[in-house]
Amino acid sequence: MPDSRPPQPDDHATGAAADDGTALILCGARLTDGRIVDVRLGGGRIEAVGTTGSLIAPGARVDLRGYLLLPAPAEPHAHSDTALTADSAGPGSSGPASHRPEDIQRRATEAALLQLGHGATALRSHVRIGAVTGLAPLEAVLQARRSLRGLAELTPVAVPRLLTGVAGADSLAMLRDAVKTGAGVIGGCPDLDPDPAGYAEAVLEIAAEHGCPVDLHTDGDDPARLARLAAMAAGLRPGVSVGPCAGLDRLPRDIAIRTADRLAAAGVTVVCLPQGGCRAAERRGTAPVRLLRAAGVRVAAGSGALRDAANPVGRGDPLEAAYLLASQCGLHAEDAYEAVSTVAREAMGLPEVRVEAGFPAELLAVRGEQLSGVLSLAYSRIVVHRGRVVARTSAVREYCDSDTVVALDLPRQSRPDPGPGGGP
Repeated sequence: MPDSRPPQPDDHATGAAADDGTALILCGARLTDGRIVDVRLGGGRIEAVGTTGSLIAPGARVDLRGYLLLPAPAEPHAHSDTALTADSAGPGSSGPASHRPEDIQRRATEAALLQLGHGATALRSHVRIGAVTGLAPLEAVLQARRSLRGLAELTPVAVPRLLTGVAGADSLAMLRDAVKTGAGVIGGCPDLDPDPAGYAEAVLEIAAEHGCPVDLHTDGDDPARLARLAAMAAGLRPGVSVGPCAGLDRLPRDIAIRTADRLAAAGVTVVCLPQGGCRAAERRGTAPVRLLRAAGVRVAAGSGALRDAANPVGRGDPLEAAYLLASQCGLHAEDAYEAVSTVAREAMGLPEVRVEAGFPAELLAVRGEQLSGVLSLAYSRIVVHRGRVVARTSAVREYCDSDTVVALDLPRQSRPDPGPGGGP
């Protein structure tokens, strides 16, 4: 978080609505193609994109000079029910994290707001059901979802522990109840069941019954198991995602390529976790992103654990995930950002976003001029959801008086003086 937050001349625009019939104009934003434009939002959508100063409408204006305007990222793999619990483990802790519904709701809400501040206006959160807690964690996350309405979209994924044999009979019934309760996606961890293939088959069957997407945890280190999953998932609508699949990177290359080909043919999306694992993935690493993309697999990137036992320093920042895809996996900055925005939204069944008229007003403005610089130093951010500014993070960097600093003409974080078409 920034250590200082000076007043800005257009701060009154934070919270300004464009989905209630009142237009909101984003002034002087830079697009990835280098154009400097004004963008008018209304009715939750982008109404017009024009040259600076060309769009006139009553209502609030937000000065975006010095910012790069992007489609907002989405978070395809969160664990909001266990987020922010890392301090409850280890020496000196006050004891295990509370699993009371009100505490889960509070954590899920806070975690979603932290990720919204990073830019993610839509989140898919895996929530474990069954055992002692039953559906209580899911119901708590659904309460968080309702409290976040208008700020961010939170979709819970029901994750049962076992689904096969005598022990899994109750979980099967509970999974069906979870869908009726409001789980938008059916998930699970087939690797943890005594019969992984039977587990996956049960999930896919229930998903087909209810028309739900599927999102499964798997390490992906068993190519035969992944191939069978791909065969079962082929043609299932509205879609199947698996992740984090770090085990694919430990397979011999020829076997990994054949497995990737099967996933691509089945239309299965892989959600990798460049920032670390999650509670269902004990082994670290990242899926072989370039190999999967070369095979035609749709690869999205998620954040995974947000400061829980699996990753006590997890940030839940999609721009960091994109940065790691670029720096560690060798993706171009544009492809890396698409993995956390366009591809992530597609994997989550969300409509496409472009900075063009007619598209949903789900946007992220980040201080910077080029995408590579934004992924490197993504400090100040302005987040737009449904045509409304819902979050703002302002970072200030100052140097002492120095001829060296003056001579280099380093960019300042403070905003330029308001000019034509900029500011309120």
